[in-house]
Amino acid sequence: MVLAGSLLLINSCSTPRKSEPKVKATSVVFYNVENLFDTINNQGERDFEFSPESPKKWNTERYTKKLNDIAHVLMDVDTVGKPGLIGMAEIENQSVLNDLVRTKRMAPVHYQIIHEESPDYRGIDVALLYRPDIFKEITHTVIGIHFKDDPDYHTRDILYAKLLSGKNDTIHVFVNHWPSRRGGLEKSQPKRVFVASVLRAQVDSITRLNPDAKIIIMGDMNDEPENKSLFKVLQAIPGTDGTLHSLLYQASMKGKGTYYFRGNWNMLDNLVVSHDLLTAKRGWTTVPASGKVFHEKWMEYRNKNGVMAPNRTYGGPNYYGGISDHFPVYFILHR
Repeated sequence: MVLAGSLLLINSCSTPRKSEPKVKATSVVFYNVENLFDTINNQGERDFEFSPESPKKWNTERYTKKLNDIAHVLMDVDTVGKPGLIGMAEIENQSVLNDLVRTKRMAPVHYQIIHEESPDYRGIDVALLYRPDIFKEITHTVIGIHFKDDPDYHTRDILYAKLLSGKNDTIHVFVNHWPSRRGGLEKSQPKRVFVASVLRAQVDSITRLNPDAKIIIMGDMNDEPENKSLFKVLQAIPGTDGTLHSLLYQASMKGKGTYYFRGNWNMLDNLVVSHDLLTAKRGWTTVPASGKVFHEKWMEYRNKNGVMAPNRTYGGPNYYGGISDHFPVYFILHR
């Protein structure tokens, strides 16, 4: 596990200079894309389930459709242009990211990729895409998650990236995919609480060096903004008090969500920003409660309860041809 103080060295590095970007507004998006695997059964990897020989019969046609569908979502997510930052969960490897950014819809943007392999038992990772005309990567690293009471449990690393926009507007980004609710909310909660504490320590290491640091936290936390891990441990609250602010808390309180399970909407995908992103007088800023859930009819299906829910790619071995079992979330940055 990367220790809380370990990001201090990263933050003390000198930053390259860059001219101010011409873009005055851009979006920050997070999307759990539901098992974006290629079709290759790599020896020693946990990917047979997504191969032509498996019961799922995952093949090139289905893979290509999923890539193009994801690109469709990402390029249509807002009205201010192509997203500046895209966090993703449930991607298999660098190869699928390369294929995604080369799709017809995304290729003209020339997205750059930040990705590292995680030890997750399912073989899935998180990643960050960024527009090189807006941001420049300074550095990135991964924050490993190690449970002392359950050392054989392997989950996704947290991906950390330090980016520069313009001459001196530094943005710190954390992309997350916390342990699932398998076994029930109460039983699985301690693992997410622990991951939240690890992330909070990393945030504190940045803000101790720079109390005005601009921080973006995104991910599938498998918890909602009001749950203990986010509200009490990470201390991501609504409004403008404190150091971290949940942009989707109010939407969650109104019953909105990104994942539909057993008759209820759950806001499992979260967007959190630091205080300075709400109050900065220069560079990129946003506003409280600016988080939104993106969904259109072509991303949905009407379930047995009559609810328009995310149209997933698979249900067990059954191919439904949808995009993902989650809706993406986003907010707008303004200069």
